[in-house]
Amino acid sequence: MPKKILILFAHPLFEKSLANKILVDHIPDNVDITFHDLYERYPEFDIDVQREQNLLAGHDIIIWQHPMFWYGCPPLLKQWIDMVLEHGWAYGSQGNALKGKIIFQVITTGGKKENYSKTGRDHFTIPELLQPFCQTAEVCKMKYLPPFVVHGTFKITRDKCEEFGVSYKKLLNFLLENELDMNVISEHFYLNDFIKKEL
Repeated sequence: MPKKILILFAHPLFEKSLANKILVDHIPDNVDITFHDLYERYPEFDIDVQREQNLLAGHDIIIWQHPMFWYGCPPLLKQWIDMVLEHGWAYGSQGNALKGKIIFQVITTGGKKENYSKTGRDHFTIPELLQPFCQTAEVCKMKYLPPFVVHGTFKITRDKCEEFGVSYKKLLNFLLENELDMNVISEHFYLNDFIKKEL
């Protein structure tokens, strides 16, 4: 039975992002995939918590898709996390609404991959910087996967973006139809690596 995927997209300057435009253009046109643009839906940051919780409840796989902003996420996505993932609903002894759901991030960043390392300019890897999101998923009893990452977006070519777009589409189609082996996935640093090796 196909899974249902919810893509929570948060980019305050979407119209200026070649990488994200191409990634979004490659999202399969499928009734089991919901693309939800948070900045388009909530330009005044007035999040409808009940609506968002209903969306989450109706999907099996959740994707936070966003650019890396100061080693985190854009402010609207942070507010969404703060408001929507309520105690007693998403976490706590009675908060089991998201238990067992899969979640991961699709990240774009201007920095090159080698920058994100102990010896690089940014000193930490992307997975290390995403630990607060990983822990959020853990508290909500969700299964957190490695991220899908597009590096070097400041200088990336359209052809290279298209390659990432094709990989993203391949990943989404795989997720719709297949059960995930968490042991296999967890062996990979990025989901990009999983796609190259396994798909």
